[in-house]
Amino acid sequence: MRAFWKYEALGNDYLVLDPAGWGDLPAAAGIRRLCDRHFGLGSDGILWGPLPAPAGALCGLRIFNPDGSEAEKSGNGLRIFARHLFDLGRVAAEAPFAVATAGGVAACCVLEGGRRVRVGMGRARFGSGEIPVTGPAREVLNETTLAGGEPVLFCGVTVGNPHCVVLNHPATEAVALRLGPALETHPLFPRRTNVQFLEVLGPGAIRIEIWERGAGYTLASGSSASAAAAAAHRLGLCGQTVAVHMPGGVLDVKIGADFEVTQAGPVGAVSSGQVAADLLAAAGAV
Repeated sequence: MRAFWKYEALGNDYLVLDPAGWGDLPAAAGIRRLCDRHFGLGSDGILWGPLPAPAGALCGLRIFNPDGSEAEKSGNGLRIFARHLFDLGRVAAEAPFAVATAGGVAACCVLEGGRRVRVGMGRARFGSGEIPVTGPAREVLNETTLAGGEPVLFCGVTVGNPHCVVLNHPATEAVALRLGPALETHPLFPRRTNVQFLEVLGPGAIRIEIWERGAGYTLASGSSASAAAAAAHRLGLCGQTVAVHMPGGVLDVKIGADFEVTQAGPVGAVSSGQVAADLLAAAGAV
């Protein structure tokens, strides 16, 4: 049997699997089975680490969506992984360290005895080539497209992974469920995209509903919160310190003068244990 650890961050839950104990990474079908809430352990994704790291980072991390696809970066996933390293005694409270992901190296710091974690998400960028978004080179701000036959006003953002911030629809679960799938797979986004439906509550607060690439409707997303706050600030709708309200709770986001984004929020341990032989066999991990 092989070990797992499960954590949640604002209702967004991940399984941590240590390659040292697992050996080979489960195939996409195996990841789907492990994440399945009826036939597996149930989660919004897999954190595969710690891995050998490039210079300047404590370790590496790979992040997988519950559909088996790989994500470049996850804010909640990074916060959870930082808490996991703290729980194992590999990092100390209040001591900064860095984790390398496919979406860049992220500075992390465990706070309040592990109850909160701060993560640097890198610089938010709006260039079409960086996100990516098809078409001519441009900043993707206040553009209109059709999704499900409805006009959608949006901004494109990357914080190491792609985002579509929708500006002209209510931030409700019903809207996210209706338009999220069409926007995730819209031809404008060749790598698919995460989708946020944004409502500005004031100069220091926004509310978002989220359709996450590879996961679907999600209670919270750290990278989505970062992208939405950055877009709101870029459009002059919010200041540099933004409380991002999501169904799972509130994430505190700060945006630097150069659009470097930092987020801080809670993390909770849920469970740990050994994956049973039956599930390992069903996941093709034996």
